[in-house]
Amino acid sequence: MTCQTAYPTPRAVDGPDWERRAVLFYRILPYPLLAASLGLAALSVGQGWSDWNRFALVAAVSLVAGGVVLWFSTLHPDWERHRGRMTGYLALRLALTAVLVVLNPWFGIFAWIGYVDAMRLPAYGGRAASVVVVLVTAGLMAGTEIGGFFAPTPARIAAFVVAFLLNMLLAGTMGAIFAFVQARNEQRRIALDELAAANEKLSATLRENAGLHAQLLSAAREAGVLDERARLAREIHDTIAQGLTGIITQLQAAKGVPEKERYLETSLGLARQSLGEARRSVQALRPAPLEDAHLPEAVTQVVADWSALHGVPATADTTGTPRRMHPEVEVTLLRACQESLANVARHARAGRVGVTLSYMEDVITLDVRDDGVGFDPDDRPEAGADGGFGLTGMRQRVTRLGGSLSVESEPGAGTAISAIVPAEPAAGSA
Repeated sequence: MTCQTAYPTPRAVDGPDWERRAVLFYRILPYPLLAASLGLAALSVGQGWSDWNRFALVAAVSLVAGGVVLWFSTLHPDWERHRGRMTGYLALRLALTAVLVVLNPWFGIFAWIGYVDAMRLPAYGGRAASVVVVLVTAGLMAGTEIGGFFAPTPARIAAFVVAFLLNMLLAGTMGAIFAFVQARNEQRRIALDELAAANEKLSATLRENAGLHAQLLSAAREAGVLDERARLAREIHDTIAQGLTGIITQLQAAKGVPEKERYLETSLGLARQSLGEARRSVQALRPAPLEDAHLPEAVTQVVADWSALHGVPATADTTGTPRRMHPEVEVTLLRACQESLANVARHARAGRVGVTLSYMEDVITLDVRDDGVGFDPDDRPEAGADGGFGLTGMRQRVTRLGGSLSVESEPGAGTAISAIVPAEPAAGSA
């Protein structure tokens, strides 16, 4: 839950490298195209002075065109984002290109750069200007393909129209492809930006969850401490406190009796038993009666020991089919039996006690009945240093397992305690 792994920033993964390379290519491309056009024009110069004079004019215009490209595109690349300056630059360069194409058709090579301009213009809000650039460039390319704009004849005009339409078709196809790719790239950029935003939100959520997780762990630790305190309180009450109560009872009975050995032996046995239970409670082990016996045998033994200790007839019966239960279930029912019998010994002054352990399909019940003096269940003392913790501890144990505890009693009519818990089988049992 505390894991805070986040996706890398999309720009770091994809990056605008290909865009930078495309822009660099666009800035460099005019120079080799212009140089190639000028070189081919030089190779085609005739021997007459007029041809060389014409080439000198072409070279001069070429230098001007190269200077315009250098000034606007290379030295001031940020001007491309200014729509007015970009439009003026393209108009000037197209005019110079038209002059060069008219003077020498070889400059159609340089004129091709207009198609690239037309594809870049929409990014700066010049869609109409992009159409104009395509039309002019297609016208210049068509003129070079028919050998120039001089000596127009019907056949050359027809050829120009066909070449112009073909160039427009090719330019339109190339523009559509470029627009499609650009749209896809824009969608991808938007998706990556959204992913980056989602990634940031995820990181923030993970950080928030880490804080909540720390709070939950703290709360869980506190709840665990409180639960462990309650468990130890129940264990101490059900084992050590009951043993000490029995020891006090035996020592009180030994006062003024010449033969004290029997009471002292009983007290010593109770002290040893209480010490063992204290050690088991600290180590959270099973109660001694359950270490070597199943729950029915353990209940029977507890009832028999209690009857022998207090001299009150008591019976233990088991109904249904006994089977191994989860340790918590067995411990809870055994402790409920011990506490109920301890309450009978302290308060009931009973003549008989009956304990019934019933195995049913979904639940197990433990019923402890006595014919003692009884009490008013609505007038019980609160749990505290002076007593009253027994029923509270039993109820806590039972409800912790999803069960219920009921007490039926009235003055002079005895008491019946019934603990019902879910029949949770032991691990590995059928």
